[in-house]
Order: sequence, then structure tokens, then C-alpha cells
Amino acid sequence: MSADLKPYPFDFVKRQNRPRGDADSGHHPVVIIGGGVAGLTAALALAVQGIRSVVLEADETVCFGSRAICISRRSLEIFERLGMVGDILEKGLPWTGGRSYFRNQEVLRFSMPHDANQHLPPMVNIQQYYVEEYLVRALELRPEMVEIRWASRVNKIAAGEDSVLLDVEHGKERYQLRADWLIACDGGRSTVREALGLHLQGTAYEGVYIIADIELESSLPTERLAWFDPPSNPGSTLLMHKQPDNIWRIDYQIRDDEVPSEAVKPENVLPRVQAHLEMIGQTGAWTPLWITLYKANALTLESYRHGRIFFAGDAAHLVPIFGVRGANSAIDDVDNLAWKLAAVIKGGARQPLLDSYSDERVFAAHENLQKGMKSTEFMAPPTFAFQVMREAVLSLADDTPGVRSLINPRQTSAIAYTDSRAVAMRDDDRSFTSGPRRGSVLQSAALRRIDAQGRQSCVHITQLVLAGQYLLLQFGAKAVIGADLAQALANLRNEGIEIRALAVCPGIDPEAGGEYLIDADGAAAALYGAQDGGVYVARPDGHVLGRWRSLSGLALVQAMHEVSGMTGEQA
Repeated sequence: MSADLKPYPFDFVKRQNRPRGDADSGHHPVVIIGGGVAGLTAALALAVQGIRSVVLEADETVCFGSRAICISRRSLEIFERLGMVGDILEKGLPWTGGRSYFRNQEVLRFSMPHDANQHLPPMVNIQQYYVEEYLVRALELRPEMVEIRWASRVNKIAAGEDSVLLDVEHGKERYQLRADWLIACDGGRSTVREALGLHLQGTAYEGVYIIADIELESSLPTERLAWFDPPSNPGSTLLMHKQPDNIWRIDYQIRDDEVPSEAVKPENVLPRVQAHLEMIGQTGAWTPLWITLYKANALTLESYRHGRIFFAGDAAHLVPIFGVRGANSAIDDVDNLAWKLAAVIKGGARQPLLDSYSDERVFAAHENLQKGMKSTEFMAPPTFAFQVMREAVLSLADDTPGVRSLINPRQTSAIAYTDSRAVAMRDDDRSFTSGPRRGSVLQSAALRRIDAQGRQSCVHITQLVLAGQYLLLQFGAKAVIGADLAQALANLRNEGIEIRALAVCPGIDPEAGGEYLIDADGAAAALYGAQDGGVYVARPDGHVLGRWRSLSGLALVQAMHEVSGMTGEQA
């Protein structure tokens, strides 16, 4: 064990900007400030919908150090829709649950939802720099749609009614950019937020954690491991996660009587890591790669839209790491925004739809903050009263199963936008006894797809959601969309509202004239509570816009106009 930090086994390539012409300093549809997970995902989500953007990133490489390491199933679904999930699944380490210990006694073993309907794991461990690298590579394949300008900082922002003017610095070069729309993904110390005089609101916790990445070859399985008051580090809480390349992330709370600037020094960190590894029987050689401090914050802006400027990721909210909601929330933010912004730019929606981005994601932030705060207060009790309660719960957990739920880390899950302006409030949601509710994300179920040439393949419902398109599923005995609905769909497409409509039926239908889906055993219909004629409509982000026992063409058009902010006259 050496106090010297070994470099990560990853090539942090310094990227060069492509030559910039006079036109590049001009007017752009979308400018994204920040080339982290949020900004890069936003650029890719816009690109696949045909919207050009420029990304301004202050660094020359993808992120360095120990950042986000857990990617949720919901985020994997989003990446799959953007065509880049394969690299993550190939490199990452999937896991389904974890264990918690009080001292050296196991007090909780939990599993996340995972069954035969799922084609993606509940969680994948992978370092953030890999995710960013895969996003950059995907964007580099679309040079006509996205330009990433590395080592570029924004010094001044002037927001107008119709555009936003930016002063940009790249080395000794200074120039201006004008954007129709600006997305601020520039992190917890957001320059854009500061320029607008905006402030995050919420709770900042006093507890301080050490984050250490080490290289260790171990046969331990991939799962979330937590220790409360472990014999190796009495009075502390410690978390442990396995990552690719034989890297382990260890987080532990420092004691109140420790000075953070001293506690973070390698000579103080490494013996505590060594003591813990010995306690759990890991006697192999290991090497430190990264050491830093972390403090939990539960903070958010009150609004994520300010005229032509949107905030996403850490620029919009800071979420405690417990429950892995940080990067996953950021990915959900920009997925929510991208389809709405693309629809407005292309004319298939009006600006009121953009307000729903802030409504929905501020609501989601408060949900995430509430759960994250509960986890934080259990992991790092902020007061003596919380400490006493936690000790009582942990002491009782072995003999009292009912209290074990209080130890559960409350892993991230998709948020339901039940009362949003961007869902259909006049559907038949309450008459369904099962299935995803209005505003919830689609549930996965395996089907057989028959394409227009009659070829068969396996597909899951969540894979049917395509970037920039609504999805209509009609359950019934035949693989035919009725004439009334078909005409309404044609009219909506003429207005710029893209909807993919698929019939779901029990078997091969020789009368079908195009693509349809087969639910041979009726499992999907049962999961969705869909009787003959039942219809689900999902938004381009996979959230259910509405569900109906039966749906007329007129009702579909009315629902789509209400959500998109359009009327027949406007369209």
C-alpha cells in the first residue's frame, strides 16, 4: 500500500476543437453550456431529433475522478432510445440489490424489482468518465448536428426575448454566440445561475464524507454494501461499490471531532481503508487512485425555465448521493426537456409545453430530495435525536423485520407526473385496475413484433418508444387500427405531431397491412389492464400521456392539442 495515487486505467484524451469559421460565431438553434453527462445527453437527444446544437465545455477531457458510478434502468432506457446503451452494458457491472450491516451483523438484504419482463438490469455500475466518453463518441458520429467546443468558457450572458447572447473565451480568443435557446448544464457552481442571480434553496448537511477509489482484484459480487458503526471504523458509516477495471469506490463518514482538511490526507485515509478491507477478509494488494471530500446537499431552483434559458442537472438541483439520484436525475431532466424543445423548434408544439419541463422536473426534484434526505439522515444523522433513532432501528433490525424498511437506501426510481399539464387529464385512467398510470413510465413486457414484410422479432414495450415520437398502443383481437383513429393520426402528423401507432393482438393476423405486435399469452394486456379496444398513448420520453378503454379520433386530437399547446386553428 503506497500513499501515492496511481493514475486511473483510462485514457483521458485531450480533445481539440475543429477549425471554426465565421459562421460558427453566429446564430445557433441551441447552445448547451457544460459537457458533462447532462449536457452531452441533451446534445445527443436533440441531435437524434434533427436539432443542431453547440456544446461549450470548460475542460479539455471528459470528467476526471470519482463522480457518478450507478446508472439506473430508467437511464439505461433513455440511452437505449438514443442508440448508445450497448457500450454501457458491455463495460458496466449490473446489480440487483445489496446488504447492510450494523457493526458486523447483517441487518438488511434488499432486491430491486427485476423479473422476466425486463431486458435491462435495475442498476449498472460504471464510472462517469466512461459514460461521458461513450456520449462524446456518439456525438462525434454526428458532426453535422453537434459541435463540442472544448476548453471554452462563458464569461457573460445577455438574455433577450428572442435569443440569448454569450461571450465565449477559448484560450486567448474571444467571440460571441447567439442562441435561440440555452440549456445550462454547468454543474453545482453554475455560471449561468450566478449570472441570472438565481439561488438554490433547501438543506445543506453538516456531515462530511471521504470518497476513495482503490484498485483491488476481488471476487466479491457486485452489490451495494453498507456498514453502520463497523469495527474497522467505529462511529462511522461506510459504503462500498464495485466498478469496472477492478476499481472499488469506498465512501465513509468522518467523525465530528475530525478536521476535514486533515481527514482527507492519504496518510489518514489509507489506514482506515486497509482496516476495513482486513475486516471483510480482503487481504490482496490494493492501490489508491482518488481521494476527495463530499458534503450532502438537498437543494433546488424554484424554476428550471427562465425565458429562453433552461437549467438541468446539478445546475438545477443538488441531490444527496445516497440512492444514486444525481446523474440519473440529470439524465431524466434533459430527456424530458429535449423532446419538448425539439417539438417547439420544429413546430409540432407551442411554448406552453416548455413550461411543463420546469413543472415536472421541479416536482421530480422535490420527490428525489425528500427521499434523498431520508437516506442522508439515516446514513449520517444530523442530530443526536436522529442518531438515537438510528441506533434503535439497527439494534432491532435482526429480530424485528418490520423496522428493516427504515434501513433501505431508497434507490432512485422513475417519477410519475400524474397532474402535469403535459398529460391527458380527460382520459379513463381511474377505470384501469392495473398498468402504468397516467404520467408514469411505461412498464416493460416482452412481445413479438411483425414488421411490414412479415418478419418476426422479439421486442419489449419500452423499446418501442422512439426519439421525438409519441407511441399509441391499441390492444384488441385484430392487428388493425380503426379508420377513425387512423384518420386522426394522419391529421396530427400533418400538424407536425409525430405518432407511431401499433396494434397489439393475440396472434398472426393475415388482414394486417403493416407493422404490429403479438401478445401471444396475453401477459402484456394483463399487465396493462387493457381489454379489447384499450389504448395507451405514451410521450416521446416514455411517460404515459393517457389511457382509454376506447379512444375516438376526436378525443385523441383533443388530448394531443391540449398537451402540445396547439389548437386546430394554430395547427
